[in-house]
Amino acid sequence: MSAENEVVPPVEGEEEHDANYQPPPQKTIEEIMAADAEDESLRKYKEALLGEAQSEKIIFDDSDPRKVIVKKLSLLVADRDPMELDLSGDISKLKKNVFVIKEGIQYKIRIDFVVQREIVHGLKYIQKTYRMGVPVVHVDKMTQMVGSYPPKKEIQSYTTPFEEAPSGMMARGTYSVSSLFTDDDKNEHLKWEWSFEIKKDWQ
Repeated sequence: MSAENEVVPPVEGEEEHDANYQPPPQKTIEEIMAADAEDESLRKYKEALLGEAQSEKIIFDDSDPRKVIVKKLSLLVADRDPMELDLSGDISKLKKNVFVIKEGIQYKIRIDFVVQREIVHGLKYIQKTYRMGVPVVHVDKMTQMVGSYPPKKEIQSYTTPFEEAPSGMMARGTYSVSSLFTDDDKNEHLKWEWSFEIKKDWQ
């Protein structure tokens, strides 16, 4: 079964939320700077954290209303060039670009993104993996707490801890992945699907 024809259930992040967890209220940069203004050490901390965003509105792409623009996903393996997915174009075509991964290797995922306009709170990366070529079976789920980020003119990034690719003859084959970049307020900054194939070796 080809990667582009496989129907993959959508990523759902809501079940990962603690029912008792309440995200902090949204505040503009101006409100954050005005709070506790008499506390000198706190003021300096906020100035260091916000950088240029405290004195000017940071807008990376004026035509894009989102606070977070996800640019790229990279698969990082020691002693190999990164395998990259460009997330700034037509993401519907990503599943046709199948990564080949050697079974049992250690890898990390890095996501490059831009934060503009306002601070984003509690970014999360949620990834669900499904085995393809057989009836859709949920294989694995990853939820990474990325953190809170201020607007910056530069691209920012987050790298996951090491993951281990499946190994063994039964693990070889093609997998489909649904990825979601979201936050405490359940904004879906980007949702996309991509594929990889586990092989005995890189070729």
